Amino acid sequence: MTCRKQVRISEIIIPKYQPIFNNRTYRHIILTSGRAGTKSSFAAIRSDYQLISDPHGSVVVLRKRHNKLRKTVYKEMLRGINRLGISKQAFKIGVSPMEITYRKHGTTMYFAGSDGIDDTKGIIDESKPIKLVVLDELTEFFDDGEGEDELQNIEATFVRGNAGGFQMIYLYNPPKNPNAPINKWCRKMEQREDCVHIHTDYRDVPADWLGPDLIQSAEVLQQADERQYRWVWLGQSIGVDEVIYYMFSDRHKARPGRAHYRVIGIGGDYGQQNATTFQAAGLNEYEHKLEGLDEYYHSGRESGHQKSPSEYAQDFIAFTDQLHEDYSCNYFYLFLDPSAKGLAEEIKRAARDCDYTVLLRDADNDVKLGIGRVQKLLTFDMLTVSPKQQNTIDEFGTYEYDKKSIERGKEEPVKMGDHCMDAIRYLVMGMWKKLKPYLPAKEYEELYRNPLDEEDDDEHI
Repeated sequence: MTCRKQVRISEIIIPKYQPIFNNRTYRHIILTSGRAGTKSSFAAIRSDYQLISDPHGSVVVLRKRHNKLRKTVYKEMLRGINRLGISKQAFKIGVSPMEITYRKHGTTMYFAGSDGIDDTKGIIDESKPIKLVVLDELTEFFDDGEGEDELQNIEATFVRGNAGGFQMIYLYNPPKNPNAPINKWCRKMEQREDCVHIHTDYRDVPADWLGPDLIQSAEVLQQADERQYRWVWLGQSIGVDEVIYYMFSDRHKARPGRAHYRVIGIGGDYGQQNATTFQAAGLNEYEHKLEGLDEYYHSGRESGHQKSPSEYAQDFIAFTDQLHEDYSCNYFYLFLDPSAKGLAEEIKRAARDCDYTVLLRDADNDVKLGIGRVQKLLTFDMLTVSPKQQNTIDEFGTYEYDKKSIERGKEEPVKMGDHCMDAIRYLVMGMWKKLKPYLPAKEYEELYRNPLDEEDDDEHI
C-alpha cells in the first residue's frame, strides 16, 4: 500500500465503532445516528480498507437513486482514502463508470442505484466477489422502494460466490415516527444473531473533530426546541405531533419590521372550487428573517362566486401593486402551484405592463422537505406572519397529520383547510437559497461537513 503517513484506525474512527471494524462474524451491521455521528466516515474508511486488505474482495455502494451517488457516497469514499493516509495514485478512480479500483489487487468499489443493480452485476469480476455492500440513506429504500423485500433481494444478489466474510452495512438517520417501516425493520433485525446495531450521536465524537461551530449549533437547537434537538442531533425517534407546526405561537405574529424590502416572495396556491391564495413575505436582510406582509384569499365554494384564471391574475396584479406602493419593492418572486399552468400564463401576460418585475417560478412541491424547512424557520424565529394574514394564522393552528397515517408509519397532512399552508410552504421552498445562510452555523440540512472532511460538501438543496 502506498502511504503518505502512518495512520492508526483507532485515530480516525470513534471508539463505538472500533470493536466492529475487523469483526467479520456479523453479516448485517446497522449504523444509525443523529447529525454528525460519523457513521458515513466509518463506512467510507471500512470500505476503502476492504479494497486494500483483501486481494479477493470487492465492494458495492448503493443508494436508491443513481443521481445522488456522486456528490454523496462517492465523494465520501474518496475522503476515506485521505483519512487512511493512502495516496490516491494507488487507485484507479473513474467517474464513468463510477468505480474506485485498488491497483495492486484489482479489487474494485462499484457504485449504483438500487434500480440499476443489473448494470453492476454485469461488471463484477467473479474472481473477486463482493465482500461488502454499503447501503446509504436506507430510508429511501423504504420510502421510495420495497423496503425489506428489496434489501433481501440485494443480499441475495451479491452474496453469491462468497465462501465467508460477506457483510452489509446499512446507514440512516432514524425518522421521527417510531412506527415507520424502517424502525420496525431495525427492531426485527436486532433479534438476529448475525446482526449488530450501533447508534451514535455527536456526543460520541471527540470535540476537536467536530469544532466549536457544530457543537454550538446543536446547543442552539437544544435551547430553541428540545424535541427537534433530540431528533436532529441525537437521532431519537421522538414521535410525531398531530399538529404539524406545534412550534407556531404568538411570537411569530408580528407587523413587518421594515418600510422597504428589496425582494418580496409570494407563495401561490390555486383552486377552482377550493380557495386560491397568495401569501407575501419580505426578505429582511438586516434582521435575517422572512417577514409576512399580507395575503390574498378567495374561496369560490365559500363565496359562491368562482373566478376565472384571468380574474385571479388581475387580482394578483392588484395585490402586488399595493405591495409595491407600501414597501417600494421592485422585485417580486411568485412561487406558484405547479398545477396552475393556466393561471401562470395569465399572470405573465398581466405583469407585462407593471412598473416592477414579477419573476414567476413553479413551486417545489416536496411536501416533507417543505414542512421541515418551515418548521426550521419557525424554530429559529426566522419566519413571521402579519396580523393581515388571518387565514394563515388560523391554518397554522389547525394544520395536522392524519392520525391513521401516523399509525401506518407515514406522515400525511390532512388535505383540508391547507391552502395557506401550501402557499407558505411554496414560499419558503422558493426563498430557501436566500434564507439558509442566515441559519445558525451548521444548521442547514444537506450542507454540514463531516468531522474529518478535507473539503466542503457541494450544495444539493
